[in-house]
Parts: sequence; structure tokens; C-alpha cells
Amino acid sequence: MSFSDLALHPLVLNALVEGGYDQPTPVQADAIPPALDGRDVLATAQTGTGKTAAFLLPSLTRLAANPPAPRRDAATPRVLVLAPTRELARQVLQSARKYGKYLRLNTVELVGGLPYREQLRMLSRPVDIIVATPGRLLDHLERQRLNLSEVEVLILDEADRMLDMGFLDDVEKIAAACARDRQTLLFTATLDRRMAKLAEGLLQNPVRVEVAHTASAVKIEQRLHHADDLEHKRQLLNHFVNLPEVEKAIVFTATKRDADTLARDLWQAGHAAGALHGDMNQGQRNRTIEQLRTGRIRLLVATDVAARGIDIKDVTHVINFDLPRQPEDYVHRIGRTGRAGAEGVAISFAGKVDRDALFRIERYTKSAMEVHVVPGLEPRRPIATGPAARPQGPRRFRPNGGPNGASNGAPGGGKWNRSGGQSQGGGQHRSGHGGGHKTAAYAGK
Repeated sequence: MSFSDLALHPLVLNALVEGGYDQPTPVQADAIPPALDGRDVLATAQTGTGKTAAFLLPSLTRLAANPPAPRRDAATPRVLVLAPTRELARQVLQSARKYGKYLRLNTVELVGGLPYREQLRMLSRPVDIIVATPGRLLDHLERQRLNLSEVEVLILDEADRMLDMGFLDDVEKIAAACARDRQTLLFTATLDRRMAKLAEGLLQNPVRVEVAHTASAVKIEQRLHHADDLEHKRQLLNHFVNLPEVEKAIVFTATKRDADTLARDLWQAGHAAGALHGDMNQGQRNRTIEQLRTGRIRLLVATDVAARGIDIKDVTHVINFDLPRQPEDYVHRIGRTGRAGAEGVAISFAGKVDRDALFRIERYTKSAMEVHVVPGLEPRRPIATGPAARPQGPRRFRPNGGPNGASNGAPGGGKWNRSGGQSQGGGQHRSGHGGGHKTAAYAGK
């Protein structure tokens, strides 16, 4: 199947062809046809599956096929996209402008951190698409600065994250202000009881679209390194950031303080590094992301919320200095690499206290991370997760009778088999090349 088979508007197709897009991803192939038919859609899809295009392309086709009246009221959007974070909203905005470049649409962004005066200026004119975070949009709505009664399509992107961040009431108030006969497209990485209840209240007879929540949505090699303590983690991080194949990386930490501390330490060690977290204002966050995009920094130390929605195609590595508490956050993290069909490497550090979190991640992704060891930085005692993963200790492997394999770019190393036995795989294992768990590729659009 190609995009030309999906009955998209010719001007939207032209933008896709110009962008080099040919075939839809599974979520796009399943979600776009019912959305074009005007049906509500409830889609379970994680980052990297192409979900942004799955809801934008049919919405843009709708706008192109039904031009607005010549005279329109200001601040009365036809399409409203809600996203949990400023970064994700910015990514959606950029995608909407890219796919709709030939449609002459007015697309605006309403998020925290942007000057009110600028937002009021944008709302003083007719608007086709608004991309917003719930809090800032509700603020404008309650101040009667915009009118949602003519919204034709309401889109909730990463709705599960909005609920996690406490936006449930805001989302419900915003939806209540939209036209009752609107179309609603809801995209979520998980579908738990809370999400099912929200979907039941917002959607009418929706078409269900589901993309399996495994790590197979992106082409990523996943590696696990056991760490004894914080100092051991720091030593491992220092090893990896000095490897030439780690060209551009995002390092994830559990707290804002740790992000600042690690970024400062990396900078003082001579690495072009920066931090990204929720305490930074929007201007600082935008500058930091742009520095990573343009190569002025090559290491970004970030928290989960701050990095949500970052779309930089040439991130070669993601390093989980701290494992996330929620398994879906792990999938979102590693989705920052391996984008647009490129290969990526995700490296995770885990200690004894991370055993349960690691087990939840592997159960959620339905895949076990292969355990690697850096020569000279071996853990004193490896951890184990789950009944099928009880390593008896670190064992070097000798592939096919040859010399000891090299792990992650260091000579003479090896990796552990999760069962504690010898690995039967052949070849050397270097950072960014082979040796880890690789899965099928779908580019996020």
C-alpha cells in the first residue's frame, strides 16, 4: 500500500511525496481510512509508529476538501490538537505545517512558556488549526479569547500522558466546549481503565486501531549494563560518551537535579553537553533542543517530561542513566533514537533496586534486553529479573573459538547471557553495531 491508495487530498499527497514519504506505517494504514470517513478513532500506538501523520493527514484532507467561508471569526479553529507537553505540541505543529504546506492554513501554537502578547496576536486572526497543551488552552478558553464551538476535529495525542500529568479535568472541559457533532481522534500508548473511561465519554462508536506495544515499533538495539552504585553508573557513562560512535545522545535521568549535575560534569569533562528539564522556561528549552539539532551540543541530559516529543533524526544513542518508573516511558525514551528508519542504540544502566522496574519493562515490551559488560567496569554482582532471567554471574564468551569478543568498542570484552550461560552468537559487539536486540523498522512521521 502507498499513500496514494488512501484517498488523501492531492495537495497533501504532494507534500508527502516532496518529503520522501511513500508507504504508510501500520497505524497510518489502519487509522487514516476511517478518519477520512468521519469516524471517531481510538488508537493505541506508541511513539515512533507514525501516529502524528495518522491523525494529521486525514484532518488536513478534510480542511482542504471543505474550504472555510470567506469571512470567518477570529480564534475559531476547525481542528484542535491537544498534546501533554510543549515539546510534543511543537513537533505536531511542525508536522502540520510540513504536511499542509500547500494548503495556506493558519496553524498556531498555544503552550505555556510563550509570551501572552504573541499568543493574543495569533488569536486575533482566523485560525484553522490550534495545537495546544491543555492548561494553556483552558486558560484562553476561560478568558473567552477563543471559540471552540466550530471545532470539526478534536485530536488527543498521547492522551495517557495527559492523564498522568493531571489534565483529565482540563481535557473534559475543553471537549465539552467543542462542537457536539465533531470528530474525535484519540491516540494513547496505553489503554487502562482510566483511558477507557475517558474514551467512552469523548468518542462515539469509535474504530479501534491497535499497534502492539512492543519495542518493535523502531529499529533499536537494546543493551543492559548492570551497575553496582551511582559511581559505577558514572564510570559507565564516561566510557560511552567517549566512544566515537556515540555521535549524538540523549541521557535520561530521574530528576531535574541529576540532569543539571550530569550535564555540568560532562561539560567540565570537555563534552558539549546540555540539560533539559521542566524548570527551564520555554525559550531555554527551545534553544537547548536547537543546539542538539544543529550539533552545537552532542549530549543532552533530560528528564522524561522535558524530552517528550523531541524529534531529532540523527540521535544515535539513548542512555538510560536511571530506568523510568513506568514501562511505557521506557518505550518513549528509546523512541528518541532510531527515527526516520535509521538504526539506533538504547543503553540502560540498572542496579539491584531496579530489578522490579526492569522486569516490568521487559514484560511490557515482550523482549529481554541483552546484558553487556565493559571490560574493567564489570559489576561485582549482576542482577536478575523474572523467573527466566537468573544469571549465575558474569561470563565472558568466546565466539566460535576466536578471541574474546569486544563489547561496546572496548577490546577484549564480552556480554552476559541472561541465563548465565555462554552466548552462542558470533562476532564482536561494538557500540552501535550488532549484539543487541533489534526489531523491525517503522519511521515515525
